[in-house]
Amino acid sequence: MKVRVFYHDKCFDGACSASLFSRFHRERIAPGATYEFCGLLHRAGALFNEADFIGDENAIVDFKYSASPNITWWFDHHLSAFLSAEDQQDFQRGLADGRFVDRRFYDPQYISCTSFLAHIASTRFGFDAAPVAELVKWADIVDGARYPSPEAAVEMAEPAMKLTLVIESTQDPKFIPRLIPLLTSMPLSDVLKQPFVSELLPPLLERHQKSLALIRDRSESKNGTIYFDITDQPMEGYNKFIPYYLHPEATYSIGLSKSSFRTKVSVGSNPWTKADPEKMVNLASICERYGGGGHARVGAISFPPDREDEARAAARVIVEELREKNPLD
Repeated sequence: MKVRVFYHDKCFDGACSASLFSRFHRERIAPGATYEFCGLLHRAGALFNEADFIGDENAIVDFKYSASPNITWWFDHHLSAFLSAEDQQDFQRGLADGRFVDRRFYDPQYISCTSFLAHIASTRFGFDAAPVAELVKWADIVDGARYPSPEAAVEMAEPAMKLTLVIESTQDPKFIPRLIPLLTSMPLSDVLKQPFVSELLPPLLERHQKSLALIRDRSESKNGTIYFDITDQPMEGYNKFIPYYLHPEATYSIGLSKSSFRTKVSVGSNPWTKADPEKMVNLASICERYGGGGHARVGAISFPPDREDEARAAARVIVEELREKNPLD
């Protein structure tokens, strides 16, 4: 059996989810299966290509819903999991008529897709999640921004943080598929020691320091919201906690960046804010207005690379809205 696993690319939780799914599937569903890993990115326009769903089974993890009948497994935890009302209705109909029983799963209450998948695999299918406890723990920390301090998030002492840096920065389409099987077969510290991983770290750590200096120079914190524009720099994969490391008093951060395939508006909130959670804005809802999405505390919007002006205009609207709704006032 050939299984194609589609995962949120350039994302630690996405890679962990893909690794955990393949281990679970091999142990509990199809011991002789082979796996192909295919990254998916949020971008303007269509997110899926039906022609890619050519496995005997096709799984999507940590990414938006597809109504394709060729998708046999789906796991997600994002508030903005559905591209349209029609997709959500298709999912609900599939649950009601039994088509998706024990095959498509969704719960936005989970911190990471990895922890959600571990729960479903163990409670529904008898999978032993104990050997992957370290991976689940760090997927929750990374995806849920559960670091003890901005320093822990930005200074990256832990192996999981260094792996996150590599995953988010790589431009090699073969790197993450090569990495994924290792994440559930050895400790993260040993994954980091693999030559094809460790050789990438020195230049990335140097670039990390440059991005820290760049965002320090470009960012402005006003009335609880940080804004910076680095679209003139090739820095799609900067550490998203840098703004709060530099401006710990802020509640929200809006960053504008650009890559070869999109102009991105990153919308986030400070994990260490002293703001009242009840007064904070649902950032996924804001991003959905522009075709983006995410979680209540972090989201993003993708514009085509040639529509940078639209992205900048949207970012400024969001900045002004959040500055008017400062929950610390």
